[in-house]
Amino acid sequence: MSNLAILGASGHGKVVADTAECCGWQSIDFYDDAWPEFRSNGCWTLAGDTASLCGRLQEYAGVLVAIGNNRIRHQKLLELEAAGARLCTLVHPAAIVSRYAWVERGTVVFAGAVVNAGARVGMGSILNTGCGVDHDCVLGAGVHISPGAHLAGGVKVGDLSWVGIGASVRQLVTLGESVVVGAGAAVTADVAEALTVVGVPARPLIRRKAGQ
Repeated sequence: MSNLAILGASGHGKVVADTAECCGWQSIDFYDDAWPEFRSNGCWTLAGDTASLCGRLQEYAGVLVAIGNNRIRHQKLLELEAAGARLCTLVHPAAIVSRYAWVERGTVVFAGAVVNAGARVGMGSILNTGCGVDHDCVLGAGVHISPGAHLAGGVKVGDLSWVGIGASVRQLVTLGESVVVGAGAAVTADVAEALTVVGVPARPLIRRKAGQ
């Protein structure tokens, strides 16, 4: 491994870069559309914006997008791949990924995460610190499983969905596309697409107008 480009200079990007160094990447450049106003992300240098990266893709052995917003991250990955980027995958040495699991390109698996046998993780997903993806789970593209969140066996998660910090999802439950599961929620039944659910057990979030 040699040089890696990361699009998205944020706190999340710092964790991606740190994971990359732990995986043996020797040189890391950040790109962000806030450049040139911002020129560093912690101890890592910003080399330019998205357009700059697209013009230098062949210089990098690997490219990742470190943007927390699932939809934007997925769109950027598709754009970069179409432009010829070598999308890579990062699995922290302190994570456990079964050899019988499948993790798609552009995904990052942080320290303490566990991915068990038969699980499939879609393109550009984030398996955050200490999360658990149990046997035979199927995660779509652009999914984020937050720190300390756990999916029991056979859970299905639709594209662009986000399971919040410390949440849990019961076995064989299906979360539709673009679902948001609130922090600490316990999901015990299927959730339709584009819903936000919170609580124990999780229920759809009802938004009320001010004064109601």
